[in-house]
Amino acid sequence: MGRKALIDPEELRRLAGQGLSNAELASRFGVSESGILQAKRAAGLSKPMLDHSRAIPWKLDRSHNQSGPATNLRNLSAVAQGRVIPAEKLNTALRWAARLVDGGLDVSYEPGRGFAEIPASPQDWLLARVLTEARRALESTEEHAGG
Repeated sequence: MGRKALIDPEELRRLAGQGLSNAELASRFGVSESGILQAKRAAGLSKPMLDHSRAIPWKLDRSHNQSGPATNLRNLSAVAQGRVIPAEKLNTALRWAARLVDGGLDVSYEPGRGFAEIPASPQDWLLARVLTEARRALESTEEHAGG
């Protein structure tokens, strides 16, 4: 069993702040890139992982992971969790969700078929909830930016 490498968090913070890549940091500290990622997490240098399970409550087939609906739901979820995403991705996701919600539609998912637009069930309307959470987060961000 290998010994645990000691990575000084302050040195890691300094070098990462200079723009060194994870590969360069790994070489510098004599550890794997995975070791650098763990050290960055421990030092508070990495963004927390996002949890998209509220927006995508299904186990997606690999082939559907990068589909339009999956991408839009992930982008809306990211915004709802406070992440900033590129404006064009945000606008695409917002337009897509608003078009469906305004039309009384929701999305469903089946591993064999993929995503489908279905009539919304008002008491369990996934897309409306995801869109509302994203819009609330955006309004909150705008309020803070506006001062």
